[in-house]
Amino acid sequence: MDARNRQLQEWFSEIRQGALVLPRFQRFEAWSLQNVTTLLNTILQGLPVGSLLVYRSAETDAFVCRPLAGVTHQATRGADYLLDGQQRLTALWRSLHNNYDNRRFFLCLEHDEETGQPYYVESVGLHFNKKTKKWYPDWVKDPIQLWHKKMIPLEVFCPGTEGEEEFSKWLDKCPADKTVIISLSKIRTAIASYKLPYLSLAENTPKHVALDVFIKMNTTAAPLTTYDIVVAQVEAQLDQPLHELVGDIRESTPEIESYAKPEDLILQTSAFLQDRMPSNSFFLQKKFADQMIANWDTLVSGIRRAIIFLEEERIYDAQRLPSEVILPVICALWARAPEYGDAEGRVRSLLRQYIWRAFFTDRYERTTASRSLIDYRQISEVIHGGTEVPTIFNDAEHPLPEIEELISAGWPTRKDRLPRAILALSLRAGGLDLADGSAVTRENLLKREYHHLYPNARLKQAGYPEKEIFRALNNALVTWKTNRTISAKEPEQYLAERREGTSLGEGEIRHRLNSHLIPYDEMIAGNYDSFIAKRAEIVANAMRAVCYGHSL
Repeated sequence: MDARNRQLQEWFSEIRQGALVLPRFQRFEAWSLQNVTTLLNTILQGLPVGSLLVYRSAETDAFVCRPLAGVTHQATRGADYLLDGQQRLTALWRSLHNNYDNRRFFLCLEHDEETGQPYYVESVGLHFNKKTKKWYPDWVKDPIQLWHKKMIPLEVFCPGTEGEEEFSKWLDKCPADKTVIISLSKIRTAIASYKLPYLSLAENTPKHVALDVFIKMNTTAAPLTTYDIVVAQVEAQLDQPLHELVGDIRESTPEIESYAKPEDLILQTSAFLQDRMPSNSFFLQKKFADQMIANWDTLVSGIRRAIIFLEEERIYDAQRLPSEVILPVICALWARAPEYGDAEGRVRSLLRQYIWRAFFTDRYERTTASRSLIDYRQISEVIHGGTEVPTIFNDAEHPLPEIEELISAGWPTRKDRLPRAILALSLRAGGLDLADGSAVTRENLLKREYHHLYPNARLKQAGYPEKEIFRALNNALVTWKTNRTISAKEPEQYLAERREGTSLGEGEIRHRLNSHLIPYDEMIAGNYDSFIAKRAEIVANAMRAVCYGHSL
């Protein structure tokens, strides 16, 4: 096995020529938005992102193959197979070509508090309006508006002739001065020449051995996380091992593990309580460990109160949590919040608005650590008598999504913020089971399943594409028994069975659907598009209610 280096422009050249492909047994694109932006910003700092593994077989066409997602070039005979590194190369290819379906990436020419760089990568979500047949927001396609926002489309930095052409087009339309042009040219060069190392299996490696290497790398590896190392460093400074203290929390508050690794949550919450941004460099300082132990009882109290608060909002686990960024923020805020009466009620109302705005707006799609520290400070000020409106509550800076964005939100099992926010809101509204009427609880949540309100098979037969079938608005969380009972029945059929085959009556059926923010009349009418449009309207009204501090 040989270890080598290859510049990013060389990797892209290989992909364009169809000389680097994926064996078909590789999983599909799976990275989240945060993974992609973190990778890009790491590369902008010139830091390593790990090595890749490739295999060129002496046997022509050793594996059935396919190109990376977002690549239109066909494979050539004798191409290299990418065994490890698919997610990284796919993220780089798609972001630097800006060919994601519903997202655009930009280089923001502003100081990044997290990295200290004078720029960082940000992305903007897009939504498609079926009436106008256009993607919104409009300004992401306007070079002048983007220039005023100090946002440069990332495709101008793409290595190779494609990027050069995009850079030239951009220069023709934007009033950038010579200094900025020189800086951007240097960034283009740095990205193109970034060295991405790789290991190469020898050509005489039998394909069954190569396959075995792939399987072992993807099923048996258990690398240390950054936080494992941080915890070890912190423990070296304490008289009492941190693992014992964490064990005490696990025992007294077992619900904590439903949301996050306790070690991670403790370190991050402790940083906020010390009015600092969570970072490895801060965690490794002796004063961090000393102060964490001094604040220990306060920290534990904040975690317990935060979990009670999340349960009140019917958010019971990480799988249905739209944004994990809120966890250490609300733990730190509850740690020092009043404990009784109207004062505690005001905190609950304020934090309810905070978490739902974090779920529904783009506040935490980038620079999460610095923004969460700002939000912690600003909300803490309000809790203790301040009058300044926290940035996350500013509708101009972080607007709530439009109806079309809610309609285009995908299936909530995926790790996407907006689909999970819609599901969480439907549970917040009650989420009663459609058949047995039971309310969702922590205990029965794992027995619930994601159900297509309009059956998958029916919509496929009607010609709907998958992205319009697997929508958050076509989903409800029901018990597995109900899911089996309903199966692929038409909505009007299974609602009639509930209404006529039991003593419930129409009123109770309406009530159960309303508890999911589901419109009864549109369900029984059988028009899918009308149903989606009406449910989007209902969800939008509920979203505005919780985000402005009103009851549902």
